[in-house]
Amino acid sequence: MDNNILTHQQIQHKIERIAYQIYEANVSEKEIIVAGIDGGGLNFAKKIIGVLQKITEAEITLCKVMMDKSNPLKSGVSTTLKENEYTNKSVVLVDDVLNSGTTLIYGVHHFLQTPLKQLKTAVLVNRNHKKYPVKADYKGISLSTSLQEHVNVLFEPKKNRVFLD
Repeated sequence: MDNNILTHQQIQHKIERIAYQIYEANVSEKEIIVAGIDGGGLNFAKKIIGVLQKITEAEITLCKVMMDKSNPLKSGVSTTLKENEYTNKSVVLVDDVLNSGTTLIYGVHHFLQTPLKQLKTAVLVNRNHKKYPVKADYKGISLSTSLQEHVNVLFEPKKNRVFLD
């Protein structure tokens, strides 16, 4: 049996709140790079961008971040933007769930190889099982769960939801 954590409407509110927080932190920027980690993070990033485009005149650029989540050290991290396209710009790295922090820390490491104006992180669900010193600057919800529980995020038209199994 699924244990619902967030409904579609609650997720919409979290997306809007995070988008406004990103806007407030970048109010004077002409361009904001929203870098979504492939999978749920990319879907979440696209939803944040949808709101940002309504509330700011800044250019919002989507960057897809790709890595083997089970072994990011071996696979390395690549992005759909070239390094010079985000140099000295404001970047927000987005993932759906922050579990151990592995995916986010490797994403952060990738972007820190380049001079940036600022680098922030955003997640929909922040779990408290981190093994790396990485935090979410913007988060939808924080959960204390057991290691055996799995947080699922589904992005479907009018049926977004977060649940435990």
